Amino acid sequence: MSEPEEPQVRVVDRRWWAQGDTSVDEREQSSVRKPSYVEDLERRLADTTAQLQAMAVEHRRALEEFEQAKGRIRRDVNREAERGKRAVLVEFLEVVDNLDRAIAADPERTSPLFRGVELVRDQFIAKLDAFGVSRIAAVGEPFDANRHDAVSMEPVADPAQDGRVVRVLKEGYAIGDELLRPATVIVGTRA
Repeated sequence: MSEPEEPQVRVVDRRWWAQGDTSVDEREQSSVRKPSYVEDLERRLADTTAQLQAMAVEHRRALEEFEQAKGRIRRDVNREAERGKRAVLVEFLEVVDNLDRAIAADPERTSPLFRGVELVRDQFIAKLDAFGVSRIAAVGEPFDANRHDAVSMEPVADPAQDGRVVRVLKEGYAIGDELLRPATVIVGTRA
């Protein structure tokens, strides 16, 4: 009897350095064939990468929205602070008016109290100047409804004074180009 033949076992070494004489086609075929668990892992990796990219895009969009909201809030806060500053400055203008009235009450301007009130008014106006507040020139200027508040008309003999401010009852103030309070004036009219 003959002995049973042993099945031939063929060993393929897939290490790249051990494939010295294998042809390129065999190497490509062996690399194309992948086990199913590797294909599953690659598919999961691709899905996770796509999710990660989507999350990154969403994060960038949320960050841009946050920066825009931060800028809007900063502008709103600055606007409100300016509005509050102007409201306080308008209230202080009444104090300057009262100091002007106190100075006008002493026509001779000789009392020591007069000099003290005048110094306080000058200091107050200097502080307002530091905030950018300035008086609006009114006397002799043509009447401007945007800058002057006319309370009456006064007849004038000079035709050049027609339609011009002849007296100021209450000074007007501006901060930069913005009007804080219009000047209360009397306008000349040709009789």
